Amino acid sequence: MFSHTPIFDRLVAERGDIPAQVRAEAEGIQRDLARIIQAPPIGGGPLGRRPFSADGGSASAFL
Repeated sequence: MFSHTPIFDRLVAERGDIPAQVRAEAEGIQRDLARIIQAPPIGGGPLGRRPFSADGGSASAFL
């Protein structure tokens, strides 16, 4: 992705390979999110939440 030039090599030596670290962290976040998004919902309503009932009831008619 990045061309290796003397200045880039010097920065990597001084500060570490930041682009590689960021890329690895982003890939980990993507894996975590993919696992969360594919998980079955908890509860009875959309997105795992119970439907809202204006009268304060359990809204079990929607389940």
